[in-house]
Amino acid sequence: MKSIVTSLSAAGLIAAALAGPALAQQTPLKIGVLTDFQSVYSDIGGAGNVEATKMAIEEFGGSMFGKPIELVTADPLNKADVAATITRKWYEAENVDMIIDMPTSATALAGMEMSKQFEKIMIVTDAASSDITGKSCSPYTLHWTYDTYANAHTVGSAIVKNGGDTWFFITADYVFGHSIERDTGDVVRAAGGKVLGSARHPLNTPDFSSFLLQAQSSKAKIVGLANGGGDTINAIKQAAEFGIVAGGQNLAGIVMFISDIHSLGLKLAQGLIITEAYYWDLNDRTRAFGKRFFERMKRMPTMNQAATYSAPLHYLNAVKAAGTKETKPVLAKMRATPVRDAFTDNGVVREDGRMVHSMFLFEVKKPEESKAPWDYYKVLAEVPGDQAFRPLKDGGCPLIK
Repeated sequence: MKSIVTSLSAAGLIAAALAGPALAQQTPLKIGVLTDFQSVYSDIGGAGNVEATKMAIEEFGGSMFGKPIELVTADPLNKADVAATITRKWYEAENVDMIIDMPTSATALAGMEMSKQFEKIMIVTDAASSDITGKSCSPYTLHWTYDTYANAHTVGSAIVKNGGDTWFFITADYVFGHSIERDTGDVVRAAGGKVLGSARHPLNTPDFSSFLLQAQSSKAKIVGLANGGGDTINAIKQAAEFGIVAGGQNLAGIVMFISDIHSLGLKLAQGLIITEAYYWDLNDRTRAFGKRFFERMKRMPTMNQAATYSAPLHYLNAVKAAGTKETKPVLAKMRATPVRDAFTDNGVVREDGRMVHSMFLFEVKKPEESKAPWDYYKVLAEVPGDQAFRPLKDGGCPLIK
């Protein structure tokens, strides 16, 4: 009897193994959005990223392999350990096939470890550290929107060329801020400029006074804001109160978004030189998406929100083309297919996971130059992706031999 039971058990295991791909195909495709709903990065991603993902699913048709596409959301509270716990649960217990967003570099790097462990796809659209496709790159993670290298080289180079050759950084004290300071500092020094120092602040700090005083005393021509979201907005507002610009120094917002300009207002933000990957008023394609997003959210999309529409749409088309949800065939299709949508019309996914596309250099308009709400930018330059993003050979990604 024992041998019969053993034989039946073995047969059952073989049948289950053979049925594995078929069973996986029968489960609904599920996307998870891990985003900041309530803290410093909620304006640039948050509910707008969820809505953008919904727009992509709707545009695709709402179903895959005859079953409705499912969407789950959560807030990692900008904590790496919370992000790791949620991503593990989603991949392991809730059959999530792809996770998108990741609001900070620390949460992204923590989530990437789970992505590697479970061999499932992660697409980073909010976090910015260039380490995501550099020394920490993963075969299962794609980096979609921008990164600290691209922003540093686009904005930093332009400012140094215009005479801003001494810098002092006010830096968010975690991997994102450190990456901005490092990458921008490299640009400044390579152009013959000097970095005179830096002051590091906690994430989501309400008081920048001590950091701004250090920047003032440095006498640097440029105060580089190596932070993002609400921290950048608060730093700029408080810099005005301290008379930073009135005293002859200039601010450089290295990572800024149209939502930041909206919060600051043109009177305070005018003249800022910034870089973004997307602006709603670039062309007919971007305006069409911006209008659809505005109808749902009553505000224009940030570049992160436009990217969080682009990435799942590209992913869904790759799943359809591959005829499977299995990770490796889907990633192969994503890399083989150019990215052409409302976010970019010249995107390519590289072997290190970096989605390379044009970046744009903008100057914020003066109040009298703006013709309508959200008409905030003048285009100074379009920087091709192969010039904006770090060369593949220079990133230190272990996947690149």
